[in-house]
Formats: sequence, structure tokens, C-alpha cells
Amino acid sequence: MFSKTIQNLIDLFSKFPTVGPRTAGRFVFYLIQSPKEKIEELIAAIQDLKTKIKYCSFCFNPFDTSIRSSTEAHSKSSDQAEETLCEICKNTIRDRGTLCIVEKETDLITIEKTKKYKGLYFVLGGTVATLKKSDVEKLRIKELEEHLRNPQSFGIITIFKEIIVATNPTPEGRATAILIERTIKGTLKNNLPKISHLGLGLPVGGELEYADEETLESAFEGRK
Repeated sequence: MFSKTIQNLIDLFSKFPTVGPRTAGRFVFYLIQSPKEKIEELIAAIQDLKTKIKYCSFCFNPFDTSIRSSTEAHSKSSDQAEETLCEICKNTIRDRGTLCIVEKETDLITIEKTKKYKGLYFVLGGTVATLKKSDVEKLRIKELEEHLRNPQSFGIITIFKEIIVATNPTPEGRATAILIERTIKGTLKNNLPKISHLGLGLPVGGELEYADEETLESAFEGRK
């Protein structure tokens, strides 16, 4: 039986995604054996995570507010809206007429690594197993409606010409794709853009996060 202090930390680590009690226990005993300065470094990094990281006002991708380019740092006329946007959304070279809707932040990062997609993103925040109201309310569906209807209010001036529904080819992903498409059609019915889905290349039941760059490239090129 572990002491209360050790067990409390094991319980906290066990709440992390994919981390069970056994792995959590390994984390705790690793920390016990670590030097004090390493523990302080970890504590400081966690504190930085909560003070320096915030969600992009448009795509909801977390970004570091302490990292600014030298041009931004010395510019007194920096647009206040830009300060709420991540580096992707601030980049005016990107195709602002194309929006890719993904389930989670790691999917966005995986797609970015291919260097093939040059548009904008929207992170939905998860998936739904069913289309029940309780499941839907966990996602950023209302935010998606607002961003589609009035993107300039969130720092993006554009008219969307194509929206890519890039959910995972899993049962939950397919149910979520139906919800997204229904939301797009209901919100932009008077000016409906092209709605496309990732094409062949992604295995059924797989996830974007674990797909290699060649597979993702093929999926984007074959979207329909």
C-alpha cells in the first residue's frame, strides 16, 4: 500500500489520457528519484503552460504568447486582433478561402508536418459517438457556426470557398463529419462553399495523428 502522498500523485497522473495506474506509478517513482532541480524545472514548465499558452481566437490551436517575431515585438501599431491569433492564422500568405476542420490539436500538427496544406484550420475539440444533444454540446459546434458566419469578428477576413471535413475514418469520426456538414449547410445555406472529405489513403478505423506524411498527402489530394 502506497503512502497517501504517493497515491494522490498516482491518482492525478492516472487521469491523463492513455495513462493507467501502473504507468502513473512509474512516473511518480521516477520523480521521487529525480534531483530537486529537475522537479522544480517540471513545476516551472507546468506553470508556464498555464500562463503563456492560450487558444487561438479563430482555430483554437494552443499557441505560446511569449514567442513573437522581432517585427511584432518592435511594432507599436500591431493589430490587437492579431495578438489573439496563432502563427498559422496570422500568416496572410496562407489560403484564407480554405478551412480544414479537425478533431483535435494533434491532427492539425500532423497535417502541418506534411507541408502540403496551406489553408486555415478549426479544431472541433473531439468527436461524438452519437448525435445526442449531450454529446454535441461537448464540441465547439456553436463556435463553428459563429466562425463560419462572421470570421472577421475573430481576426480573419475571408469568404470560405472550400471547407475540408478532416475527421478520422472511425465510427465516431464519421458521426462527427455528418454533424459538421449539417452545421455548415445550416449556417452558410445562402452562400454554401464546396464541402470536401479526405480521400483514399487513410485506413478505416485509423487516426490522422498516426498517419505518415505520404498517406496524408494522398488523402488531401484525393479529397472529394
